[in-house]
Amino acid sequence: MSNKKRIGIMTTGGDCSGLNTVIQRVVRGAGMRGWSVIGIRGGTDGLYCTPADAIELTNENTPVELSRISGSVLHNGSDGAMNFEKAATQGILPEYVERLHKNLADLNLDTLILIGGNGSMSLAWSFKEMYTGVKLVCVPKTIDMDVPLTDATIGFNTAAQQLTNFCDQLILSARSHHRWFVVQAMGRDCGKLALEAGVATGATAILMPEIKFNVENLIEHIKNAPTDYGIVIVSEGVSLRGHSGKAAEMIARQLSAAGIVCRAEYPEHFQRAGDTTVTDRVIAASMADCALHAIENNETYVMTAMENGECKTIALAEFFNHGDLIPDPHIPGVQTSNAYVEPDDPLLHVARDLGAYIGEVK
Repeated sequence: MSNKKRIGIMTTGGDCSGLNTVIQRVVRGAGMRGWSVIGIRGGTDGLYCTPADAIELTNENTPVELSRISGSVLHNGSDGAMNFEKAATQGILPEYVERLHKNLADLNLDTLILIGGNGSMSLAWSFKEMYTGVKLVCVPKTIDMDVPLTDATIGFNTAAQQLTNFCDQLILSARSHHRWFVVQAMGRDCGKLALEAGVATGATAILMPEIKFNVENLIEHIKNAPTDYGIVIVSEGVSLRGHSGKAAEMIARQLSAAGIVCRAEYPEHFQRAGDTTVTDRVIAASMADCALHAIENNETYVMTAMENGECKTIALAEFFNHGDLIPDPHIPGVQTSNAYVEPDDPLLHVARDLGAYIGEVK
């Protein structure tokens, strides 16, 4: 029997830096094994096409210099295409999943490498019948760092660097005008990105969804700060009872009402861009190598995970069941597995010990 395998790979969900690193390393590693790699363009958008929008990937069309560039050469889908949410809304979810399954089967793959976040991997587990006949290896990527059971996800470190770069430039203007900037970090309901960039940039306050805070104490902390300027980083998932709007704007209004000169700033998708950092490239290369070994070992329904600097595979069921399961607001009966900043996260102590207000930590 021939050892030549036909591997599929696709990127789904939000983009980030490091996706191209995984793709390039998989193509190179597969080529060394005599395997072929088929890239599915547009994630599930491309897979929904009949036939699937796919292209053979080679060392020629995935050169090594591609691996530093953010985003995905395979694309991650578009807002206008049919997806799980739209299929659920239109009441055609079973038909949608069946079409994805048929088109995937028509590609005649041995294994599909799915590079996605916790939402994509939760969907993969919830609709695992879609992958019948094809082995599935998932690679976690997200700037939110909200995937359970891994110490790192592809894209997080670059996003933290981008957010830090953004704050580093703002602080110069803040100093010139004796002003405070309230910067809104991405991260959804997880405050890890805000925490890491906040510590790196020396933020005076870091507000996260996981930790309750008191506006009066925040104001007092800023007024007693050793400088009359600085950065307050607010995770986008932060809420304020009785107030609506973007998290940074809500906090900025409170500070302004207390006489603190401030502006709200939104780096938005700048955090998803930027040349991939060394850390993210190493993580991506490690996960690509781990995925290739998983294919050699005939593993399926697994996720690559970093633990104490080493990459290994864990069962997708273990990933799903270990996190906090939150109902998907758009797809009835579907849940997403989430991880958050833990109360004993060492960075919380570092931030607090170096003078940052992080909320009412006991």
